Amino acid sequence: MPAFKFPGVDFIEFDSLLSDDEKLVRDNTRKWIEENVVPIIEQCNRDGRFPRELVPAMGELGFFGANLQGYGCAGMNNVEYGLVTQELERGDSGLRSFVSVQSALVMYPIYAFGSDEQKDYWLPKLAKGEKIGCFGLTEPDFGSNPSGMRTRAKKDGDHYILNGEKMWITSGTIADVAIIWAKVEDEKNRIRGFVVDTKTPGFKADDVHGKWSLRASVTSGLSLQDVRVPASALMPKSDGLKSPLMCLNQARYGISWGAIGAAMSCYDTALQYAKFRKQFRDMPIAGHQLVQEKLVWMISEITKAQLLVLQVGRLKDSGKVGHQHISMAKRNNVWMALECARLARDILGANGVADDYPIMRHMMNLESVKTYEGTHDIHALIIGSHITGIDAF
Repeated sequence: MPAFKFPGVDFIEFDSLLSDDEKLVRDNTRKWIEENVVPIIEQCNRDGRFPRELVPAMGELGFFGANLQGYGCAGMNNVEYGLVTQELERGDSGLRSFVSVQSALVMYPIYAFGSDEQKDYWLPKLAKGEKIGCFGLTEPDFGSNPSGMRTRAKKDGDHYILNGEKMWITSGTIADVAIIWAKVEDEKNRIRGFVVDTKTPGFKADDVHGKWSLRASVTSGLSLQDVRVPASALMPKSDGLKSPLMCLNQARYGISWGAIGAAMSCYDTALQYAKFRKQFRDMPIAGHQLVQEKLVWMISEITKAQLLVLQVGRLKDSGKVGHQHISMAKRNNVWMALECARLARDILGANGVADDYPIMRHMMNLESVKTYEGTHDIHALIIGSHITGIDAF
């Protein structure tokens, strides 16, 4: 099949709903992905290697903390930021994950809960990509129930001593700073956030090996053994479980856009393949009813997902978004993208499992995206609680 430049996916003139600035941000990101990510990402996936060499350029382009104000951040609106994550994930979920963690799970908590000193020191460096961060909430035994965390912080004079384990941490072994959530013994086990320099004695990170998913992303486990940090490492405005959940909402929002990018990649690959692959009566398989039905399902669901995230983005920019809105967008769009990957793989037949095409890589990545930042089922319960007024968990 000849190589094609990605044309975009716009069935209902979605672009007419975007401002010129929003389209410019998307198009610039799309061009960068085509030139810098697409040529190398399959080899990165084969090698299980995160393309760290791209980090400085992503900093220059304003991808990190893109929707934050000041501190060298780009100050994009939330739709612009969403379109950035869409294009990043069209390249690879691992790349979008890296940007999501750096932006929503490291820079955002410092921005929202940190001291002036923490903001002034870390945010400009993180925005440029000079420093890399990770987010330590999930533990080996506590994923969907973060309130059960065992990581503890104990006050010791003008320091805190941290002990615990974190798991499934993006960028853990390459991070310069870790946002660690712990129960503070001296505050009746209230959950608080700490900005921890990863060079601090007792802090250890090890990579998770043997992944079938997110292979072009660094995934780690963290161990904190008597990690002694100054009291100034505490983010003063962090207050209970609601603080890390606010961070997760920021990340889930980016994921809801990013999943569309993966779906677009799968759809476009399947469409172009179907136009050229001939089978039965020397006719392209795109002319068969069953193939057309699959392509129609994909373009229909992508279109609905675009409208969903655009409205959520507009609500976010107007200060009206609720966590239930973001849960619906994340839940629906990741499910949609995974189904698109499966249908695209079906259209490509045996070729769909080869990494000459991006389908199987997206499918495997999306299996993780469906689980992290709140599983499909957990988001169903969040939405269910909102519409019924009854917590089912």
